[in-house]
Formats: sequence, C-alpha cells, structure tokens
Amino acid sequence: MSLVQRALLAFLGDESKSKEERRLVQKLDLFILTYCCTSYFFNYLDRAAFANAYVAGFREELGISGTDYNVILAMFTAGSVIGQIPHGIVIQKVAPRIWLPLMVLVWAALTMSTAACKTYLQLCIVRFFQGLAEASSYCGTIYIIGSWYRPLEIAKRTAIFTASGQAGSMFAGAMMTAIHEGMNEYAGLSGSQWMFLVNGIITCPIAIVGFLYFPDVPEITNARWLNKVERKLALSRLPPKKKDGHNINPWSLARRTFKSPAFYLFSFFSVVCGALEAFCVQNLFLLWLKHHDDRFTQAQINTYPIGIQAVGIVSNVLAAVYIDATGRRAPMSIVVSMLQLVSAVLLLIPDLSFGGTFFAFYLAGTSYIVNPVSFGWANIICQRGGDDAVRAITLYAMNATSTCLYTFWGIVLYPETDAPYWRNGSIAMIVVVIFMLGMVCVVHWLDRYTLAKDSELTARRMATSLGASTCEEMENGR
Repeated sequence: MSLVQRALLAFLGDESKSKEERRLVQKLDLFILTYCCTSYFFNYLDRAAFANAYVAGFREELGISGTDYNVILAMFTAGSVIGQIPHGIVIQKVAPRIWLPLMVLVWAALTMSTAACKTYLQLCIVRFFQGLAEASSYCGTIYIIGSWYRPLEIAKRTAIFTASGQAGSMFAGAMMTAIHEGMNEYAGLSGSQWMFLVNGIITCPIAIVGFLYFPDVPEITNARWLNKVERKLALSRLPPKKKDGHNINPWSLARRTFKSPAFYLFSFFSVVCGALEAFCVQNLFLLWLKHHDDRFTQAQINTYPIGIQAVGIVSNVLAAVYIDATGRRAPMSIVVSMLQLVSAVLLLIPDLSFGGTFFAFYLAGTSYIVNPVSFGWANIICQRGGDDAVRAITLYAMNATSTCLYTFWGIVLYPETDAPYWRNGSIAMIVVVIFMLGMVCVVHWLDRYTLAKDSELTARRMATSLGASTCEEMENGR
C-alpha cells in the first residue's frame, strides 16, 4: 500500500471487514466521491462567481440597485425549492448516472447565458431556471453516498463533498480577480461576462465523465469498474432494502413518506440549520467589504471572503472526523451553535473594529459544520428504514425547506441596504441558536429510537435465519 493510500485510509477510516470490502470502498471513493466533489465544486463556483461578479461591476452594467440583489438571490432560491422534490422522485426511475450529469450540462448552459443578460428581468429568469437545475446536485449526492456507504463512513465523505463546494467559492474570488484584471473588455465583453462564460465552459467536461463512470445505486448499477462479486458485496454491507423501496406510485409514496417521523423532523431541523448559515449564505462579508470600498481594493474585496470558506472546510472536516470516530453528532451540533452565538454577539456591536468584524465573519464560516451533522444524521436514520424513495424525498425536502427559508429570510433580515450593520439579522441568529439546541435534543432522541428499533429487527432476522438453517440441517440429517 502506497503512502498516499495509507494517508487516505487513515483519514477516511476503515470500517471494512475484509480485503475485498476495503478495495470496494476505495473504488467507490475514486469514482463516486471524485465525480460528486468535482461537479459540486463547479456548482458552487457558479454561485460564488455571481456574487463576485456583482460587486465587480455587473451591478452597474445591468443597473441593479436597492434590494434587487436580494430578489435575484431569492429567484435562484425559488427555483431550487421548486426543483427539490421532483429531482428526488425522478432519480428513483431515471438512472442517476443520466439525470445528475444532465443537470450539470443544463446549469453550465444557463451559467453561460447569464453573460448575455441585458436586463434585471432576464437575469431573474435565468437565475430561477439555474436554481431549478442545480437543485439536483447536493441532495442527489447525499442520497448516493447513503446508498453505498456504511453509517460510520458517511460523515467524512459528506464533509469532503461539502468542502468541495466551499473550495469552489474560494476559487471563485481568485478566478474573478484574474479574469477581471486580464480579460476585462477583451472582445468587447466585461470581466463579469467572461467569468460566466469560462465557468460554464469548464463545467461541461464534468458532465461527460458522469455519463461514462457514475455507478447509479447498488441495486441497478452496471458500472464497468465493478464486478459481480463487488456489486453483491455493496448490497450486503448495508441495511436490507424494502421491496417497494423505489416505488414512486403517488399514493404509496405519499403514505410511506407522511408516516415517517423523520420526514417532518428533519425538514424543520434543516430550516434551523440553514438559518444558522445565514451570515455566509447571504455573502454579508462581501457586501460589508463593498460598502468600505474606500478602504479596500477590488482585488481585496474578491479575495478576503476566501478565508470564510477556508474556515468552513477545516471545521467541516474536523467535525466529520470526530463524528465518524465516535458516531455522535449532538456534541458537534452544540459546538457549531455556540460558535455562531459568539459571531452574532460580536456583529451586534455597532462600532465593532475592522479586526473584530473580520474575526466574526471568519468565525461564522464554522456554520458549515451543520452539513455533515444534519444531512449525515438524516441519511443514517432513513437508511435504517430500507426505503430509498422515502430517504430521497426526505433529503430533498430538507434542502427544499432550508432553501425556501431564503426566499424571504435574506430580504427581511439581511438586505444589502442594511450594510454594513445587520442588527436585525444578528438578533435573529441568536434566536436561531436557541432553536438549534432544542432541535438537537429531539433529533438525538429519534436517532436512539430508530437505532434500537433497527437492532431489534436485525436480531429477529438473524434468529429467523438461524432457525431456518437449523431446520434444514435436521431435515438433511434424517
């Protein structure tokens, strides 16, 4: 085993019970994790590119002012909300290796179309459909991770996947700076327009890789890089699936979904977790820097927010290491809540120094810890039920409800016009922290309840299997 392989094994952990299973997991990491992380990197590159382009001249080019920026973000959010549940249903019947890469192509085309927008209305329409297409990405990947990996393998891989999006946000600032300085007014196009075109073009090859190598889910996979033994092993290492686990008959799916306590609980839990990320999601640091453009250059405005994503990546990964090592998510939920409380209290100070403001916004980057906590928790709890369709709907519903929050949350509490001081938003964050701590207690109870129920069912299945085996031996002995 090479030094690189040993390092990856030490970080990702080894829940494998055999050499064959370890090799299978390594293959899954290579093909699933690599593709999903790369596609999500470009997904977030697009989102961050828009924010960076906005403060780099795109606002003036389209004559956008006041709360127009928040409305544009809300249009993207609305498209994302509407698209969530349909995507979760579609991937039960259309192979994920077809649907997910197809959506990558669609959002790449829409990203390039942004460069052609001449009016505020055109931009709103493009961003709405872009949100509709990009809605497939995050929960589609979380669903796939839960379809192939064991419970103690999920947190770190969820964190790596989420971190890839944050890396895209980091790269967007540097990319915008380079394009703005090197290509602004080249061929009659502004730096912002070139940003959208380049972003869309470099995204397309990722979709092609997905069409060729993405493995779908274990039950239907025809991936050439998995042999028959490995396909059977992939199924055997996970909780058993129900026979109607992919049934999307409307009445059957509705009945199964609405009977699931996890569906309601995690939908609301996701809203609270989403609200906890508000300082980062609304790009407040970027808007704060733009407000003080007499103190910061355009290059600094585009690059300083990279630190938030760096903090997010490090905290995300560290939290995931703890979660996979201990199997406990509640402690990390409490930690992230307390860190956001500190950030909110600091930003509530009207005359906070520049140094203090930088510290508060960078500290807010730890809010991304909620991703391996909330979605990883939901994946594991729903995985125990063996109903993949309900698990997919629950995951997409989580993203829909948290995303739906930002159709109004940002406009009401974090409008651009409040820059550089979002008093109401900081107070709201303190309230959200209190709700978060309460929700953690409830989800922790559901986790213990479903685990006990799953253990009981497993014991029954083993007893039934042992009894059948004993009877067969007795019959053969006669």
